[in-house]
Formats: sequence, C-alpha cells, structure tokens
Amino acid sequence: PLFRSCGLVSVFTDFDGETSGSTRFRSVPAFAFDVDVGIETPRYGNVVVDIGYGGAFYALVSAEQLGLNIKTSRAKDLTDAAGHVTECARKQVKVRHPDNDDLSFLYGTILTDGKDEYEENPTVNMCVFAEEEADRSPCGSGVTARIAVQYHRKLIRLDQERKFESVTGSVFTGKAVEETQCGEFKGVRVEVSGKGYYTGTATFTAEPDDKLGRG
Repeated sequence: PLFRSCGLVSVFTDFDGETSGSTRFRSVPAFAFDVDVGIETPRYGNVVVDIGYGGAFYALVSAEQLGLNIKTSRAKDLTDAAGHVTECARKQVKVRHPDNDDLSFLYGTILTDGKDEYEENPTVNMCVFAEEEADRSPCGSGVTARIAVQYHRKLIRLDQERKFESVTGSVFTGKAVEETQCGEFKGVRVEVSGKGYYTGTATFTAEPDDKLGRG
C-alpha cells in the first residue's frame, strides 16, 4: 500500500527479475460528484462540465466547448482555457468530500476529446491542475475520475478497460474493478495501469547518537 493525501492505494509492479514492466494502482473510492453542471464563464459563456472525484476533484469538459482541439491547439491556449474554467467552477460549485474536508476543493480541469462513449481507441485528455500546470501523463487521479463519471453514466461496465492518451502521447489504461460507497455517493474503485521505470535509489541512515532519528 502507498499512503497518499486521499488515503491508501494499492500499488503493483510487474518484474521479471531484471526489468520492471507494467505498474498499476487500485484507487480510493471514486465517484461522480455532479454531471451536466452549467458554469458561466466570461470567455466562453455557459460551459457544461462534469465533476468527478478520483483522489482529487476535477471539472471534466470537452475542449471543443472552448473552441479548442486537444491534438492541434497550442499547449498555452489549452492550459489558459482550463485554468479559466477551474477559476469559474471554484466560485460556482462547492465540492464536498463526504469523509475528508481537506479534500473538498476543485484541484483542476481535465480537457477531453469528448469521447466518453466506450471504444477501443484511446480517448485523449489534458489534466491542468494547481497553478495551470499540465500533466505530461494522462494523470492517474484524472483517469480515475473520468472512469468514475463514465461508469456513473453507464457508458462502461465493470472490468471494461479503456485507454487514455495524454498530449505527449503516453497512454494509461483504466477500468472500474468494483462498486463501492463513499458517503452518499455510489462509486467505484478504479485500476489504472501504465509503464513505470526506476529512476534512482535512496539510503537513509541513523547515527548512534541521533535520538530524533529514532522517533
């Protein structure tokens, strides 16, 4: 298990004795907080978003609503638009996590290609979080939130795997593996997989006279 701010997640890595392979995690309970929410924006007028939780809260919106294309628009235009939606949504939608008030805030906006109906080809998205930072990957908690909303809308079934592609071309797979409950919200646990690589090791020591080092 790996402890994150949202709780414990189970992490697995395939290893053949020499190299690592697929790395995956099983999420905390994920759920659709609200769907088809109208957000008034100065730049784009009324924008319809879904609010999903996958370890953090995200507004999910198709880039087409903002006059953009995930594949061809400039990265700066995408992040600016997503940041604007996040700012407006934070003022108009008060998200609430039923078990942890510290998680009750909108972390960012995920721009999508609008392909929420199940298909074998990857659906592309860009996760823009915090101070308009763009995730180079499809985003683990973002994929989890999208799966939760798609399951809520009955667009996918349990164990039906979908592919999610980022703007850099990296791909995660995600699937809802079991139904669960989070407060009053019916949710799912989601398994997200990708390719992981070891990038380094660290060694920690405690000298004999270091009292604080022993807790």
